[in-house]
Amino acid sequence: MRIISGKFKGKKLFLPSDRSTRPLKDMVKESIFNLLEHSNKLDLNLPNSSVLDLFSGCGTFGIECISRGSKNVYFFENYIKAVKVLKKNLLKINQIKNYKIYENDCFTFFNSNKKIGKEFDLIFIDPPYKELRINQLIEKIIEKKILSKRGLFVIHRHKKDKLPITEKINILDVRTYGISKIYIAN
Repeated sequence: MRIISGKFKGKKLFLPSDRSTRPLKDMVKESIFNLLEHSNKLDLNLPNSSVLDLFSGCGTFGIECISRGSKNVYFFENYIKAVKVLKKNLLKINQIKNYKIYENDCFTFFNSNKKIGKEFDLIFIDPPYKELRINQLIEKIIEKKILSKRGLFVIHRHKKDKLPITEKINILDVRTYGISKIYIAN
């Protein structure tokens, strides 16, 4: 795994030693960013954006956002081995200070009275493929007004996943890359 573009282009990232975390493949990550930055359907200014990376694992998506100029990235990860690798990756590019790590289960966090206290322009949701509560999470994010008015969701699922995405969001684009299905929505 490496950072594809931006200030830290080419830097290699550490990966978890076990298979409990599924890092986003470089090809899929590059395709997502090409869509986000070049699609006429989307209106996202990635530089200067605020990003929420849910189920962040070792941080490949959020760190790519930082490298491409996002003003801040909030990472959510509760698997301790992945958190250690995430911190190690962020230390590797130690010139940055524009991030925050929540070592929490995002379902528990968003179902509580806890608040982040900001809106995000981009929310990346990459839960384990077997996770079925994704719509409850999306609806809680909408309810708490965490996504900015012009913000985007990027949702990563397995291409064979039959779980319909909630109708409370507008699917703008769906792409399949290998075994990954990517939804971009607002």
